[in-house]
Order: sequence, then C-alpha cells, then structure tokens
Amino acid sequence: MAALVTVGEFSRLTHLSVKTLHHYHEIGLLAPVSVDPSSGYRRYGTTQVDTALLIRRLRELRMPLAEVRELVETPDSARREETLRAHLERMEQELAHTRDVVTSLREMLTPGQPALDVDYRFVPAFRAYGVRDQVEREQIGPWCERTFGRLGAIGAEYGILATPGATYSDDFFTEDTGEVVAFLPVAPDQVPADGVEIVDLPGGFFAIGVHSGPLNDFDRTYGALGSHVAEHCQVAPGPIRELYVVSPGDVDDPAAWRTEICWPIQRIPAPKG
Repeated sequence: MAALVTVGEFSRLTHLSVKTLHHYHEIGLLAPVSVDPSSGYRRYGTTQVDTALLIRRLRELRMPLAEVRELVETPDSARREETLRAHLERMEQELAHTRDVVTSLREMLTPGQPALDVDYRFVPAFRAYGVRDQVEREQIGPWCERTFGRLGAIGAEYGILATPGATYSDDFFTEDTGEVVAFLPVAPDQVPADGVEIVDLPGGFFAIGVHSGPLNDFDRTYGALGSHVAEHCQVAPGPIRELYVVSPGDVDDPAAWRTEICWPIQRIPAPKG
C-alpha cells in the first residue's frame, strides 16, 4: 500500500538531495503529493519513487530538464522512446568525440611526429557552382553536410566530375562566424542551376598541405601549414581554401579522408641553397 513520507525520507529513498527536490518542485518537474499550507512541509508518495529515480538517471546522462519533463510527463510511450533514443545518440556522439580528442592529445605528446610536407601550386581562375552563407564555426559540420549534399546532387544531375571545396573568410577564424563559400568547379559555359549560384574564383599562388584521416587533428595541420607560410612565404590577401579530395561523402572510413588546405601566398618562394 502506498504511503506518504517527508521530503527528508523521500530524499533517502531516491538519493536526490532535499535542495534538488525543492528545485524540481519549483519548476514543476516533480511536485509533492501534498504541502502543508501552514508549515510548508512537503510530503511525497512512495508511488513517486520510480519517477524520481528515472529523473535522476536522466540527469546523470545530462539530459536537459525540458527533455526530462517531456519524457516524464508524456503518456505516449513511442514519444518517450524517441526522446530517450535521440539523447542517447547525442551522448554516443559526445563519447566518440572525447575518444578522438584523447587520441589526438596522445599523438601530440608523442615525440618525433613527422613534419608536414608543403607543396606550392599556381591555381588558375575557374568557375564553379557555389553556395554562400554566414556560418558559425560550431555549425560548420552540419552546414557542410547539407550544402555538399546539395552540390553533389546537382553535380550528379549534370554529370560533373570535379573536386569540391570551400573558401573560409578571416572572420570565420577570428570571430567564430564568417562567410563560407562551398563550391563545385564547372566548365566556363556551365548553365545556371536551381539552389546554387555561379561563382568565379580568382587564380593565385598557394602553399598546400594535405590533411589525411579523421578531422579531429585538423587544427594541427592548419597550425603546421600556417607556421610554414609565416616562416617561408609572403601571405597574400584572400580566403583560405579547402579541397575535399576524398570526403565523408565519398567513403565511410575516416582513415581514407583527404583534404588539401590551400593557403594564399604572394609567390612561390625560391628554393634554398
């Protein structure tokens, strides 16, 4: 038979502190069965223990309170399962990211890492299908997935076989938000297409470093290439370009991914010696 217990006893039953129980009451997540109008003493029912333990588990998984409320209050079991599944998927993605960062950190602490090979290249001007947008750095992954999916579909429609890429403005790096132009090179007389614009990218000299494998070490390749340019070249104005030689859209295995980072320079430096 169900019983009423004090907030202190309910705290012992559920391993939720009194302060936490008070907070959950105030926000309407877990209200006591009764509150004494004169003393303010709260009493909870033993039938609420399972709900309290569920809330505790969800909060241990860092589920936002709004989602916890939705999951606890909805009578729709399918909706509860969907909310929980979506959160668990986010947790798995965070765990995978943490593992990648740990791997990268261990590699950084390992002595004798090979130096980055830097190539110099003159790239003639070319025309491309483009998608231009102001993008926040934290949103660049989803934005690229959507945008290059669109460019890939258009390229397949017109039979275009070319390496896609993107340009990144200085603001994208310095302000965490800036203009990004995703592009797919096309013939000079290529007809317009819905959902993209025709962009003309200028020619110029570039110092180029290749990043191979997963993107968790992408910043290290940028750091090595940028340092090389600062030490050996004259930087030219203009956005940095990335060319996605082998991208996530091409193969599922991150070890096979290959990105060329193209840093604009004034001219190709003369060889030493």
